[in-house]
Amino acid sequence: MRMSYVYTILGFMALIVLHEAGHFLAAKATGMRVERFSLFFGKPLVSFRRGETEYGIGWLPAGGYVKITGMNPQDELALEDELRELRAGGSEQRIAAVQAELDEIRRRAYYNQAVWKRVVVILAGPFMNLLIAFGVLFAIFASHRIYVYDSHGQPVISRTVGAVERGAPAAGRLKPGDVIVAVDGRRVRSFSQVERLIDAHRCAGAPVAGCRARTPVRLEVDRRGRLLTLAIRPVYDATLKRMVVGFEFAQQTRQLGLAAAAGHSFTQIGSVTAKTVSAIGRIFEPRERKQLHGVVGVVAITSQEFSFSTVDALGTLALISLSLAIVNLFPFLPLDGGHVFWALAEKVRGRRISFQTMERAGMVGFALIIVLFAIGLSNDISALTGNGFNIR
Repeated sequence: MRMSYVYTILGFMALIVLHEAGHFLAAKATGMRVERFSLFFGKPLVSFRRGETEYGIGWLPAGGYVKITGMNPQDELALEDELRELRAGGSEQRIAAVQAELDEIRRRAYYNQAVWKRVVVILAGPFMNLLIAFGVLFAIFASHRIYVYDSHGQPVISRTVGAVERGAPAAGRLKPGDVIVAVDGRRVRSFSQVERLIDAHRCAGAPVAGCRARTPVRLEVDRRGRLLTLAIRPVYDATLKRMVVGFEFAQQTRQLGLAAAAGHSFTQIGSVTAKTVSAIGRIFEPRERKQLHGVVGVVAITSQEFSFSTVDALGTLALISLSLAIVNLFPFLPLDGGHVFWALAEKVRGRRISFQTMERAGMVGFALIIVLFAIGLSNDISALTGNGFNIR
């Protein structure tokens, strides 16, 4: 297995563990009884117990979960069977001890907690995803230079050489990272000035593709603190309809301070949130539907990102974490937002809502998940049987 896939799987496992850790820590903090903390589903391959909680890894790598006592009020609680047997012929002392322990379990059960506690426990999972997204984006923005765009969203081009065309007049002369300081003795402040001064060197006759200028252009460049003057004869590019020496300028970048990095992180989160909600709302439109990918596609895309750039891959994982938080907050069971919706509905109503009612309404959320899964899987299969997941 390629290491990029290993990193991707470890990244997804981290997102799952931290999401469930949010539920787990909030449940413990609010006094609820946590029976199990599991990475993946199914029968545990490995497990151990600490106190009242069992920790394990399931055999089905499709998520993870925290089992809080009383999430389903119809589930039979631990010790209920034992209490029934004891009442059929056990000692009064043992019956009293088991009854007291069972009463304590019921007191700490999810469905017997105040609404605010239930909401806090449920929102803690998506909050962890949001926190992960912010933390990773903040670290990237604070530690790396970012591209600069103007007020119209267009990239701001610098005077720094980004790439040199192979076989062009500049090949072997200019190098990526060189900063153009002056052209023909004239100081320059923008890439457009450089292009205009190079274009002033014309061919001897009518300009035709590949013709060379009569005179060389003198480029003064700053190469890592050393000033060099390079004489290069431009050639005519019929596509661009001007004289060129064969290099591209790099997009301008700048280093952010901590406050600016935090601001950019919040801006990115807001932008992705709006786009995700909008895309889900228009999921049945053909164009939007084709953009949706399932687990296979997400793994393939993230793996490709890791093979190109660890920073880009971490950014992708941050946005995946954010998307998980957003989707989880939709008000349908079994999503986290569904649990919050029914807890708040109970608060407004002033009394419990039957579990049967929530189950029936939850079919809407279950159907939504199935539809999204089917669309994502279909798009993944189409990509795998076509051109693949080409991100570059």
